[in-house]
Amino acid sequence: MDTSFGTALKEWRGQRRMSQLDLGLSSNVSARHISFLETGRANPSRSMVLQLCETLEVPRAARNVLLNAAGYAPAYQNRDLDAEDMSHVRAAVDWTLERHNPYPAMALDRHWTIVKANSAGALLLSGAGLSEGDSLLAAVTDGVRFAQVIENWTEIAQHMVVRLHTESAHLGGDPVLDEAANALTDVLKRTPHTAPPQPLPAIIPARYKANGGVLSFFSTLAQFGTAEDIALAELKIELMFPADEHTRQTLLQLARN
Repeated sequence: MDTSFGTALKEWRGQRRMSQLDLGLSSNVSARHISFLETGRANPSRSMVLQLCETLEVPRAARNVLLNAAGYAPAYQNRDLDAEDMSHVRAAVDWTLERHNPYPAMALDRHWTIVKANSAGALLLSGAGLSEGDSLLAAVTDGVRFAQVIENWTEIAQHMVVRLHTESAHLGGDPVLDEAANALTDVLKRTPHTAPPQPLPAIIPARYKANGGVLSFFSTLAQFGTAEDIALAELKIELMFPADEHTRQTLLQLARN
């Protein structure tokens, strides 16, 4: 397998659907120089590698690979969230999750492992037999756990397949995410489908069977915008919001009890 910098650069340029001219213009480099880098006729400086990676939106872990291929030391660490110098980050994550109560919220890593969850999130996840440290990917691809607790599981699963493919593409291809997307697609093939409503609503809420009724949620994802640590750059905070008044009132009541 060719592990040269030029080959890796060309692959990432292809992933981002940029021509040599596009990449050159965006990076303030001539297209001819990009061509020389890809064919090995020129060697990049360390700053050039990082500049091209920034333009191509290459994830931090892959930037280390490109630096190594060009003969340079890695630039990005992969710290554990429990590391001493990550205390301010832990505090920010905890603050965000706790302030979101009584609505569910959780922090997920690159492969959808549940890193942290607030009390409302933990309660919701428990319905599918999940807690901190468990894999959401395993749960959504087994075709059982979430199908039992989410009333409109087929609809939500279709959106999850798209999300998995999108996240994998951003990372330049991730075998774990791709395998999960394929497994979930296979599950959907064995599941009866219902036609989506027309016209489509502004959001497709996930309708959880809980508390003797149905709780409806939509969610938004937040990430650290200036993270230069590999794990931190890949950490996602999923914030769930009630999609109807019944859900909102139920969550408020549960919080009071």
